[in-house]
Amino acid sequence: MHYSSSLESLRAEVNTLLDHLPAMKHGPIIQQALTTLVQMAEVEADRLDWKILNSALQDMEQAFRAFYPYRHVRKISIFGSARIAPDTPAYQMAREFARCVTEQGFMVITGGGPGVMQAGNEGAGPGGSFGLNIQLPFEQGSNPFIEDDSKLVNFKYFFTRKLFFLRESDALALFPGGFGTMDEAFECLTLMQTGKSGLVPLVLVDTPGSDYWRSWEAYMREHLLGQGLISPNDLHLFTITDRLDVACEAIASFYRVYHSSRYVDGKLVLRLNSELSDEDVAYLNDNFSSILVQGQIVKQSALPQEKEVDIAHLPRLVLEFNQRDLGQLYYMIRTINKLGAATSEAAHPEQK
Repeated sequence: MHYSSSLESLRAEVNTLLDHLPAMKHGPIIQQALTTLVQMAEVEADRLDWKILNSALQDMEQAFRAFYPYRHVRKISIFGSARIAPDTPAYQMAREFARCVTEQGFMVITGGGPGVMQAGNEGAGPGGSFGLNIQLPFEQGSNPFIEDDSKLVNFKYFFTRKLFFLRESDALALFPGGFGTMDEAFECLTLMQTGKSGLVPLVLVDTPGSDYWRSWEAYMREHLLGQGLISPNDLHLFTITDRLDVACEAIASFYRVYHSSRYVDGKLVLRLNSELSDEDVAYLNDNFSSILVQGQIVKQSALPQEKEVDIAHLPRLVLEFNQRDLGQLYYMIRTINKLGAATSEAAHPEQK
């Protein structure tokens, strides 16, 4: 009886959704999702397959709800060990880093647990931070600075949790950690190197006197770069520092002139907070022509295909990027931020 009642309720909800679909803003995409779900129901699948799908969708649904009200505020994900105690230099530096970037107007995202994650939530305060917790048999209860907050999301799966770390982040900061931190570091770098993530700054933060990340970089240079497994420009994807002011500035400066990007008809469009001079664009063409498939980097206004009305006024640079030299593209963005810094009027780099 209970199953029959639930089915009737679902039928009514689906019928109501279908009736409203033509008038909904994202109706065509919602229709595609519903069609995919119907097609999956026709596939031979085990009960476990459907449980995985159901739990993944539940993870995503609650995360969408938590983040949507804050979609126009830039956010920084902080990664690091769950085992670092509050009285350690690494904890205190992570806490101060979170406080620094929150004062700049960013929000902070952590894994919601103890250690560096707790430091991030403590430094940002409950109003300025999210917690993306993972259900584990050990180590991962939510910390007291995010517990019971509406911005704490409890995930069943690592892959859905990782999706939202990367999807919602406008910057990434990694402190010393174990396997999980290494996993997050290399996944972030892989997505950045392959162009599968947005263009975001990545800073690796050591405590003064520590060489955790410098030793990691030395390994990268010897075994990856030394054997030709990565290119020299891939080292432009990240910044390593043991200074709090440098770590905060590495993130704030990334959005000083650069605002955002997207591809339109195969061309990369860089939106800027302030327009570069003709001389500055000529300098970019002289120094970064190697990343172009053809043509030049040109100044342009918003393209007709760009639907984001609230940023239509921003000046653009348009180029046929080869979609391969991401490290060099990051270096070019840093150059753009230096060239245009004197004329930039961006008072709130945290606003998307």
